[in-house]
Amino acid sequence: MKRCPCCMEEHEMQTITVIENNVFKKVPVEYNAEYFYCSGTDETYADEQQISANDIAMKNAYREKTGLLTSQQISTIRARYGISQSDLCLLLGWGRKTITRYESHQVQDIAHDTILRKLAADPEWFLQLLKAEKKSLSPASYEKYFEAGTSLFEQDHDRYLKSAIMASYARFLHNPEANGGRELSLDVVADMIRYFANSAQVTSLYLVKLMKLLWYGDALSYKRRGHAISGMTYRALPMGAVPVAYESIIDLSTIHYEEVEMGDGTGYRFLPSEDTKYTHLAIEDMEILDAVIQRFGKLSKNEIVEMMHNEDAYTETAPHDIIQFKYAKTLSVA
Repeated sequence: MKRCPCCMEEHEMQTITVIENNVFKKVPVEYNAEYFYCSGTDETYADEQQISANDIAMKNAYREKTGLLTSQQISTIRARYGISQSDLCLLLGWGRKTITRYESHQVQDIAHDTILRKLAADPEWFLQLLKAEKKSLSPASYEKYFEAGTSLFEQDHDRYLKSAIMASYARFLHNPEANGGRELSLDVVADMIRYFANSAQVTSLYLVKLMKLLWYGDALSYKRRGHAISGMTYRALPMGAVPVAYESIIDLSTIHYEEVEMGDGTGYRFLPSEDTKYTHLAIEDMEILDAVIQRFGKLSKNEIVEMMHNEDAYTETAPHDIIQFKYAKTLSVA
């Protein structure tokens, strides 16, 4: 209950929404405005909070009509990084109240709108800006923003990476001899790699050995069940079976490895992960991977390569050609 300025009586006030038409910066706009309604006098009025909200609604309608970010969209961009209004202004070299104004009543110009859109689309740029202003931020704030920006960058990195990988597989999507009768799932691939890396029965898991374990896993699945696990396509390279786009696959953020300097160059050693849940693998998939681990987990790279070289899948495939899954029927592993 509060006193109504229309009838000067105390009563419950009804809130109504009205479609308003106005002109802002010479542009006609239409938007929803909220008012209190007094049934006794059939009049409406707005308090300070509603006046402010209606003003923002009008300016957001203008923003939408002219292709600018709305105040809510600007707020959402900032919230993605978990950064305060003043600290974001610091990173962008703007006045300390600029973002505060843009998230409320002031309409940004095109130049600032473009910068905000770049910020939304490019977490790597945010991290560059953050590092440049590290000394101007508290250590706690810097770490908080760095963690948020890094997480977003990894998500974007994975999204673009997955798109590129899927493009490499486009020609094999409808070829069961190439993909083992499975549609490629990079989530399954990542789970397979972590499953091998997390196993105490797998020793010295470097790149070449990992590639063979993956192939044996898919091939054994095909032999037992008539379809692969991952949907990856493999080529016959000098060191044996290697998945198409393997260089990009191992760079997915959920896959962990370290570069190790070796006598003849750099090696990639795959590391255990704290994540031991394999939500994209069925129990039957893991049973097949366990069989592969039991047979090959403790073999050296050279030993597993030699075994691969003796498989029909390798001897019957021309160098660099796609290995057909029909050869999995004669796989040396039961």
